[in-house]
Amino acid sequence: MIQVKHYMPKHEFGMYSLEKIFSDIRSVMLADINVDVQVSTFKSQGLWRRVFNMVEAVFHQGDVNHITGDVHFLTFLLKKQRTVLTILDCVGLGSLSEFKQWMLWFLWYWLPMHRVSYITVISEATKQELLSLLNYDPAKIKVIHCSVSDCFRADEQPFDTFCPRILQVGTRAHNKNIERVAIALAGINCIWSIIGTLSPSQIGIIERHGIDYENHVGLSEEALVEQYKLADMLVFASTYEGFGLPIVEANAVGRPVVTSNLCSMPEVAGRAACLVNPYDIESIRSGILRVIEDADYRALLVKEGFLNVKRFRPVIIAEQYAQLYRSCYANLSRGL
Repeated sequence: MIQVKHYMPKHEFGMYSLEKIFSDIRSVMLADINVDVQVSTFKSQGLWRRVFNMVEAVFHQGDVNHITGDVHFLTFLLKKQRTVLTILDCVGLGSLSEFKQWMLWFLWYWLPMHRVSYITVISEATKQELLSLLNYDPAKIKVIHCSVSDCFRADEQPFDTFCPRILQVGTRAHNKNIERVAIALAGINCIWSIIGTLSPSQIGIIERHGIDYENHVGLSEEALVEQYKLADMLVFASTYEGFGLPIVEANAVGRPVVTSNLCSMPEVAGRAACLVNPYDIESIRSGILRVIEDADYRALLVKEGFLNVKRFRPVIIAEQYAQLYRSCYANLSRGL
């Protein structure tokens, strides 16, 4: 039996999406892997709280240590040969000209990467981006996608072509592209269901373009699933994503998807989405209208979605992590 420790950051409220993903994976982990969870005592704020969390992590090591959350610095004191680090994306590393950006690159990426046996990333796009920024052995970077919760299951309903309900998941980061999507929706008879807190400027542009919208904040997983079921389609035209989980969540429920043609999104969507240029408002609009107006195309996207989601189910992803843990443990046993 291999004892694996999942290290998680402390959050003030609830369970974040990454923690939920790994919770689903642990629930179906293979019999030869026993996974325990270590949540940091303090939130990652300030030097001394981080130092305490680092020291605390040393005393809770397993046969394999896996840093699964946004606490890369825990790698600094853990045993390198038995440690795995998951990196979600490379946001903030576009330029290294300023001192703070260099410090982010060094402390959050370069140093942790050299303190672990393996790195996992959630998409091939993230792997290539990481390799473009750091000189690292590609064989040590394993692509293991995010899993979609089994709560997201097929739920058939007729598509409302007269006034479709369009789902948007995520608002806070600039990459969610709310402003361009709002302009693209202007004049389209629809209800825009937006999950996440809207800023005053986002509300302003939505209302200026006369869009009928709803805003939902702080939803439970059950309530989020219900929003997918109520929706006719998902529009997820982000300008950057390390993965793009809403794509496969919509696939699982049986909703057609419009998403971006860059970063990880084509990789995640496969043939199960209408791909658009997120920087081109007319491209976004055309993709939305195609889904609304072309019934055969919608049906094809839904069919492909049900096929696509199979590769992201927790049992599939758990097997991939189990293989990695076995490799890490085997190397440790051989003294590599």
